[in-house]
Amino acid sequence: MPTPLGKTLLIANPAAQNGNGAAAAERAAALLGDALGDGSLDVAPTRGPGEAVRLAAGAGAYETVLALGGDGIIHEAANGLMQLPAGERPAFGIVPVGSGNDYARTIGMSARSVDAAVGQLLAACARPADVGRCNGKFFVETLSFGVDAAIALDTVERRARTGRTGTALYLASGMDRLLHHLDCHRYTASFDGGEPVRGASFTFAVQVGPTYGGGFRICPDARIDDGLLDVCIAHPPFGIARAVFVFLLAKGGRHTGFRQIELRRARTLSVRFDAPPPVQIDGEPLEASEYAIDVVPCALDVLVPETPA
Repeated sequence: MPTPLGKTLLIANPAAQNGNGAAAAERAAALLGDALGDGSLDVAPTRGPGEAVRLAAGAGAYETVLALGGDGIIHEAANGLMQLPAGERPAFGIVPVGSGNDYARTIGMSARSVDAAVGQLLAACARPADVGRCNGKFFVETLSFGVDAAIALDTVERRARTGRTGTALYLASGMDRLLHHLDCHRYTASFDGGEPVRGASFTFAVQVGPTYGGGFRICPDARIDDGLLDVCIAHPPFGIARAVFVFLLAKGGRHTGFRQIELRRARTLSVRFDAPPPVQIDGEPLEASEYAIDVVPCALDVLVPETPA
């Protein structure tokens, strides 16, 4: 049966989707206010990076926290909720108003319109979902090292400059990086406490959900409720033409049969790179010399629509 939202905090990023977040938040607040009744909804617009973390961390008195915006505000809100004790975390839902919307895609939330997303939330069920953790920071979908992280970080500037969003944005950035910046990174990694292994990679992705980059299915079999992290490592040799071909196949998750692609599952892993690679965590930059990574099973009760988009 649907999970009643109860007392709800809507954390909204007005700058999302090139400034369309403000109108989206106003529409979502009107729809939710009508459905929930007087006094059951508070709206908190963010004014800068990191504010959603603080707002969610202080939301222990609410039954539900909703994040309106792109993957960045979802990442921040989840990190805030994870600061609360496990038994005191509100249910977590999203109104996707972003360019990539990978977590929305993973849980079946509609990014077509605010009306559609709110309709789904009002009929959604709360399901336990895993959360990844890297050096104390949490991620709900993706953590990656190498060229894919460079692509993800490049999309921020490219989106502002070109207005592109979603797959078109990621493809444009990806082609540029693959053609001009295809760098290999040597690493030492240990999976589930096993013996350290040496290797080299163009891409080293650690996933809670299957996608990144606006729908690229880098770990197509990843699930957010299995208590495991899925890992995809792209090893050399990769010529530019082959790298571009595999990159395009990854959109549909059809890249996994190549001998250079290594797939793993683990509950914990540690990785150290000989030289710092680009790193992204849910699309945000992360800098360190070593990375301790694990999964927190069933960490959040996420509102999942009964009818996925």
